[in-house]
Amino acid sequence: MNHRVLDTLAALVRINSINPAYDHGVPEAAVADWIERFFAPYGLETVRREVLPGRPNLIVKIPGRSSRRLILEAHMDTASINGMTIPPFDPVIREGLLYGRGSCDTKGGLAGMIEAVARTVESGVAPPCEVWLAAVIDEEYAFQGVLGLCQGLTAQGAIVAEPTELRNVVATKGVLRWKIHTRGRAAHSSKPHLGHNAIEDMMRVIERVNRDSASLAGTVHPLLGPGTTNVGVIRGGVQVNFVPDHCEIEIDRRLLPGESAEGLLNHYQALVEDMGEVERPPMLADEALETAAESPVAATASAALAAMGLPAEPCGVPYGSDGSKLHRIGVPTIVFGPGSIDQAHAAVEWVECSQVIQAAEFYHRMIMSFEG
Repeated sequence: MNHRVLDTLAALVRINSINPAYDHGVPEAAVADWIERFFAPYGLETVRREVLPGRPNLIVKIPGRSSRRLILEAHMDTASINGMTIPPFDPVIREGLLYGRGSCDTKGGLAGMIEAVARTVESGVAPPCEVWLAAVIDEEYAFQGVLGLCQGLTAQGAIVAEPTELRNVVATKGVLRWKIHTRGRAAHSSKPHLGHNAIEDMMRVIERVNRDSASLAGTVHPLLGPGTTNVGVIRGGVQVNFVPDHCEIEIDRRLLPGESAEGLLNHYQALVEDMGEVERPPMLADEALETAAESPVAATASAALAAMGLPAEPCGVPYGSDGSKLHRIGVPTIVFGPGSIDQAHAAVEWVECSQVIQAAEFYHRMIMSFEG
């Protein structure tokens, strides 16, 4: 299957851009360098903005017929390669699938955006709005890239590349991650009555959290379903013959539109007040995204997908992305890209080549039809 966008994707997959927070990680600058070299013959303005040392965002700008602006945003970093069972940086194509770390999350979408921008310039037709292709750092860890992009940014619409199986995603859940601590009193295990067992207190805390989580089923978002809670980590005790004086858990709570991190932390503190303590600030707090289906960016996306013969109905997904940060500063945002979230971060990561090609077509149609 020969297509320039697949060559672009293969070139991106060959570059190790694992987030530096993880094993084998390196700064994303090599991806930014590659994109700059790709666009050098096109005469476009490119802007590097160093967000963290050696880790720049790269913005490629296409002039438009108006001062309104459309953002195409994709992250350059990938998840770790630990546990992968295929060569992570060898972008082999087999039976219509391109394999490699980042092929699905989210270099497939980034390649599609690069192809769409190139095709626009080659057409010689200026788009209705100014277009920024923003390749950003650090989505896989702390969102520092998109937060840097958002500083002083104004735009009338944004498309964030994530694996959505070519669906027009207008709603995503937010996420809150935090710790709860219980405190006990250490003693020798032969005389446990002289101590206070923090692990036993934590067992009761978890029971309360789980009872509370069951009530979430009563509030259902039409595109996202209910909020969810997962106790993902527990630590406690020193050794088996000590009564443990400390225990902690880490909780992941998926938020619906309208829920706030501060309100939920207050709720959980009240829930465990007599036995546990909610640690603040939380490890991560990210709001949900909800863009009106009738907004220009979502409506234009639905029209483009319908013209391509693809499902056009706006939908929601349970995971988050850079999109919520753009949404928070008032930029109407959708999430769209090739691939399935089921392949993201997987031991065998791949993306359908045909979806990457279709994504490039969709992004090009958005560039040429979005008027803001």
